[in-house]
Parts: sequence; C-alpha cells; structure tokens
Amino acid sequence: MAFIDGTIVNVAAPKFQSAFHATVVDVQWVIESYGLFLSSLILAGGALGDRLGRRLVFLIGVGIFAVASAACGLAPNIHFLIIARAFQGIGAALLVPGSLAIISAYFDAASRGRAIGTWSGFTAITTALGPVLGGWLIEHASWRWAFSLNLPLAALVLAISLRRVPESHDPTAARLDWLGALLATTGLGALVTGLLESSKLGWQNPIVIASLVAALVLLILFLRVEAHAKSPMVSFSLFRSSAFLGANLLTLFFYAALGIFFFLFPITLMQIHRYSATAAGAASLPIIFLMFSLSRWSGNLTSRYGGKIPLIIGPLIGASGFVLFAVLANGGNYWKTFFPASVALGLGMAVTVAPLTTVVMSTIDKNHSGAASGINNAISRMAGVLAIAVLGIVLVKTFATHLERSLPTLPIAPEAAHEIRAKEIELAGMELPKNLDPHASTLVRQAISESFLSAFRLVLFCCAALAVASAVVASRFIPLK
Repeated sequence: MAFIDGTIVNVAAPKFQSAFHATVVDVQWVIESYGLFLSSLILAGGALGDRLGRRLVFLIGVGIFAVASAACGLAPNIHFLIIARAFQGIGAALLVPGSLAIISAYFDAASRGRAIGTWSGFTAITTALGPVLGGWLIEHASWRWAFSLNLPLAALVLAISLRRVPESHDPTAARLDWLGALLATTGLGALVTGLLESSKLGWQNPIVIASLVAALVLLILFLRVEAHAKSPMVSFSLFRSSAFLGANLLTLFFYAALGIFFFLFPITLMQIHRYSATAAGAASLPIIFLMFSLSRWSGNLTSRYGGKIPLIIGPLIGASGFVLFAVLANGGNYWKTFFPASVALGLGMAVTVAPLTTVVMSTIDKNHSGAASGINNAISRMAGVLAIAVLGIVLVKTFATHLERSLPTLPIAPEAAHEIRAKEIELAGMELPKNLDPHASTLVRQAISESFLSAFRLVLFCCAALAVASAVVASRFIPLK
C-alpha cells in the first residue's frame, strides 16, 4: 500500500490539480504532507512497535492508512486532500517500519535474508505496477480511484495479519522519545511551510517569516533534546563514524534529486507532452526494471570492490541520466528521448542503492543496526520532502521569469496578460483566459510550455549537481573496503 501510493500520487497530480483548480504549491502540499509525517515519525513508529507490540502497531498503521485513503478518494477540495494525505503519512510511519520489524522478529537468521529479499521484491513490483495500474484507473475512471486501490489491499492485509502474523515486542524497549518526535515534526513542518508558501506569498510575508523563524528555533531545540535524552529518537553518537556520516549525506543529496525528479516527470509528460495517465505511469518502468533486475548484482559490488567505487560511479551515471533528461526535455519519440535517459538514471540508481544500504548497515555495530537503518530511511524520505520544497521555488521563479519575457510579445490584451500573471503559480496546469481567440490561445499555450520546460530543465541540472555532490561525498568519506 505504501509503495503503490507513493508512486500513484505523482501520476494523479495533474488530474486533481485540474479538478480543484489548484496551484503548484497546493499540489506540492499533497505530496509533502505525506512525506513530512512519514519521515519525521518513522523512527517513533518503529520504537512504538517494539514497545507495544509490532503486530498491533502495524495493524493500527494499516487501519489509519486505509481510512485516510478513503478520505483522499472522497476529498471535496484540495485542502481536505492535503489533510487526508497527512494522516496517510502517520499510518505509513506505523506500518512501514512495522513490516520489517515483524520479519526480523519472526524469521531466524538463516531464513531472514530470504524473507527480506521477498519483501524487497514485492516493493519493487508494486513500485513498478503502481503508476501503470493507477494511471489506467485515472485515465478510464477517476483520480479518486487511485486512492481507493488501498481499501481492498488493507482489508486483505488485516485479515492475513490477524490470522497468520504472531505478536512480538521487545521487553527491554526504551521509553519513547515523544518530545523529539514532536519537535522534529513541527520543526520540519514549519520549514516546509515557509519554503512552499514563499512561492505564493513572497519572502517578506509575515507567515513565511514566522514559519522559517519557528523552524529554526524548533530544530535547534530538537538537536539539544536529542543530545541529552536518555533514549533519543536520533542517536548522534552514530555519526561519529565518518562512513556512516558520509553514507547519510550521500543519501540526502541523491534522494533529494530523485524526489524532485519523480514529482515533476509525470507532470511534465501529462501537461506538456500530452501523455495519457497510463503512458506517463509506464514511462518510468525502465528505471524500476533496472533497479529490480540488477539489485542482486549491485549488492555483490560492495563485497568485491568495497563501497567507495560503486558509490562514486553510481551517482555519476545517475547525473548523466538527469543531464540526458534535461537535454531531451523538449520531447519527441519516447524511445529516442526519455527511454535512453531512463536507462542511464535506472543504471545509476541500481549501482548506488544496494551498496549504499550495505555501507549504512556495515559501518555500525549490530546492536545499533535498527537505529542506523531507521535514521537512513528517515533521511531518504526527508530528502525528497526538502527537495520538492526548495527546488519547487526554483521551478516557480524560473517559470515566472520566462513567461514574463514572453507575454509582451504575444497578441493578447493587457487584461488577459494580467490574468495569466495572476495564475503563474499554477504553472503548466493553468486555465487560459476565456476571451482569447484560437490563434492567441495556441501562442499563449506554447509560451507556457516553453517556460515550464526551461524551469524543468534547470531543476534537472540541479538534480545532476546533487548527484555529482553525492559522488564527491563518497570519495571523501566512504572507505575503499
């Protein structure tokens, strides 16, 4: 459910933006509200399962996720959808770490690897099928059905779990760090609010200023609380290992690039290149296929060559993929444009992800492996949240700048130009003024498309820079063996 939902929403975004006449900031909030609560609460969710019972917390997470999914499907407006997505994130923060914790508790050391491998295989399959199936439902029914997919899955999961999954818990589990979880969630929430709303309200708006100041204060308090807590949500002692620090910095940069790319790519295909929802969902299949088919091969790279070499080469290949997407952003035949770019990015991801996970887990002793995995997972989720917020600003400002240059050259009345300027925050999803003649409408739509592609291209070059930064981090922090 969690992996399907993470990919379907990106494909559904252009549809609910159009249905609700939403701005790009509203669309960002639909993505961000989910990622914000998932990334900030995932460590607390894992600890809660250890303390109260892994199956119990997992089932509660599934229930919350299902109810929130139903609410998303019935959302009467964009703000209701944003709130429902936040509750989905809370449910995911309980069920995602719970699923792996149940496997670790139930299977012995001899069979645990195969069980986790099966878990990973199903996540890859659902990640691949989610956009295609969701795209088909969006195209032939409604974007609301994309969220409703979770309801029969949740019913099946609850039935199987109650009948087949044994309860387990850790009697020595430490007290939950509720204050740390609260400060992390509110601090990151304030930061994302300030960044996202700056595109709509401007940097000098009191709400933006207050949000950013509050974020600074809350995140400083979070660092102080975690440094002195008896059972911190984030143990800073783990970062004394330069390899662990480097692996997490690499995760932050590389997953930030991936987060903003997978948010914008389906929107670009559907709103600019006029792909159907199904075709937009299928366009990323080469990336997922390479990740899935090469995962075992790339997992062996670390044992043969150490972590440093794959974690330098992989992000650099990924950077070449982002550059290809930027160069070929104007579109054309899929097999000559987006397919080779997808192959390059998919190969870069395949060479990077498995060795990165191995390095994270091998640099920390076994007693702290759960905490290390949880921290890295949280950072990878938060990287996408921050990238969409920060690079979203770049996207909006670049789009507006290019469109402003084009408007004086278009055969439209000043009133129409003013109306277009007022809707710049909607990007390529904006509705044109109704009084334009067909020729003017064509020219305006062309100017909007060219402005969006210029902004998209700049963001892709930023993604390439982040991938290169990941390789630099690997060269500086990751040991050869």
